[in-house]
Amino acid sequence: MSGGEVAGLIVAVFWAILVSFLAVVLVRLAQALRQATKLVADVTEQAVPLLGEASTALRSAHAQLARVDTITADVQEVTANASALSSTVAATFGGPLVKVAAFGFGVRRAVNLQAGDRTKTRTVLVGKALPGRRRRGSKG
Repeated sequence: MSGGEVAGLIVAVFWAILVSFLAVVLVRLAQALRQATKLVADVTEQAVPLLGEASTALRSAHAQLARVDTITADVQEVTANASALSSTVAATFGGPLVKVAAFGFGVRRAVNLQAGDRTKTRTVLVGKALPGRRRRGSKG
C-alpha cells in the first residue's frame, strides 16, 4: 500500500465515523423535537379550557363590579338624604329644644331662689372644673 492509499483509507474511516456521529445526533434531535411537539400539544390542550374559565371569571367579576357601582351610587344618595334630613331636624327642633331647656333651667333656679335656697348659689368659672355636689346625710 502506498501513502496515498493509506491517507485515503484514513479519510474514509474519518468520514464514516463523522457520518455515524451525525446520524446519532440527528436521531436524538428528532426525539427531542417529537417530545417538544407533544409537550406543546399537551399545554395547548390544558391552556384552552383555562383561558375559557378565565374569560368566564372576568365576565363574572365585571358583572359584580357593575353591581357594586350601583350599590355605591345608591348608598351615596341615601347618605345625602340622611344628611339633609339631619340638618332639617336640627334646624327645626334644635332651636326650640334649647329654648325649652333654658326656660326649664330658669324656672328651676327661680323656684329654688324663691324657696329660700339663696345660700346655695353657684359661681361658674370659665375654664375651671367644679367639684361635684356633696350630699348631706349620715354615712353608714
